[in-house]
Amino acid sequence: MNSGEFLRCEVLVVGGGPAGLAAAATAAGNGCQVVLVDDNPSLGGQIWRGGTANAAAEAKEWLEQLRRSNVRVLAGTRVVHQPEPDTLLAERVEGPLQLQYGRLILATGARERFLPFPGWTLPNVMGAGGLQALVKSGLPIAGKRVVVAGTGPLLVAVAAYLRGHGAEIPMICEQAGWSALARFGVSLLGERRKFAQALAFRSELKGVRFAASCWPLEAHGVDKLEAVTVARAGTMQRIACDYLACGFHLLPNTELAVLLGCRIRQGFVEVNEFQQTSIPNLYCAGEPTGIGGVEVSVLEGQVAGFAASRRPEGAQKLFGARRKARRFAQTMDHTFQLRPALRELSRPETIVCRCEDVPLGRLRRYGSWREAKLQSRCGMGACQGRVCGPATEFLFHWRPDSVRPPIFPTTFSSLSGLAGDSVGDPLAVTGEHS
Repeated sequence: MNSGEFLRCEVLVVGGGPAGLAAAATAAGNGCQVVLVDDNPSLGGQIWRGGTANAAAEAKEWLEQLRRSNVRVLAGTRVVHQPEPDTLLAERVEGPLQLQYGRLILATGARERFLPFPGWTLPNVMGAGGLQALVKSGLPIAGKRVVVAGTGPLLVAVAAYLRGHGAEIPMICEQAGWSALARFGVSLLGERRKFAQALAFRSELKGVRFAASCWPLEAHGVDKLEAVTVARAGTMQRIACDYLACGFHLLPNTELAVLLGCRIRQGFVEVNEFQQTSIPNLYCAGEPTGIGGVEVSVLEGQVAGFAASRRPEGAQKLFGARRKARRFAQTMDHTFQLRPALRELSRPETIVCRCEDVPLGRLRRYGSWREAKLQSRCGMGACQGRVCGPATEFLFHWRPDSVRPPIFPTTFSSLSGLAGDSVGDPLAVTGEHS
């Protein structure tokens, strides 16, 4: 097989967010040769890249542990396929790379859920986290009017970040009701750190209108977004804006886990108490096992790191803290359940699959995800169903039927190497950062 470079390691960690950083540092700290790959140019995941001072400080601690532990970091490296057991094929600017491992830890994180509504394809209508990422990358936002809408704690965090960079926030629209939010607020009283963070956000967003039982009905504009109409406690309100940052909580990135054969339960990767999946020597940590936030992700990453380095006693010491953190995550999930009314936002002509321009009216002809793909090409575009798949699951209760390689769009040159029959000289894990 001639597909570029070939790298062997004891423990391979896929994903450089909080869970991946904790897993890699823990495994390396226990004597393992560790390679950490992430498809972004820098580590930290969405939550820790260029975030708040507190987040930056916590990320800095884990990055410093990585440096001391000589973890080999391969940034800008995207896993696309499993050509053979215990081997992953990755793509990077330098060319394809095969990664052979003894144990594998998946920490592939999550992405935003998008729900279609009239006008959601207009320029400047984007995910809340997506807009935040663009601002972190240099998009000027000072003086721009940004309506933040959807559901989940991410909305408040994004609004605070954008306002801190000079944006005007006319309104934060949360689809959950006040009663659910009040119960969630009470639960924060037992979480000192989260309560302090909530108070900090409240201070940073002083004067910004927060509307519960509120969600976008339609985005308006000709060449780009000009305004958004929202439903607010039974009434409609039109708000002029330059950006609509919209996200309906988070979805786990489970595509690689599914490709590798991991058992999935209720949409998440099933793991045991040591974060081991249904596949021997394959562990999973963070959002793919359940949307829980940074604290759960870090704890699960540490448990997986201990387990992968054959140190079960270290993992067991974290079980209590992880259990407590997961209880809070369950409360959060219950609070921000999507209301059924959101299924009625789209009109027959509203595009659901943006890659293939498939409208809602056409999808209503079909009875399953597979039938819709075969007849309309829904889910067969560049995003491979990452946007429209969850949307149709919410709208029609469809379930995606399979994951096929490559799990991300890739070049023919990367895949063509799979047809060869020779392998280049293995590279030693030197511990140096790429």
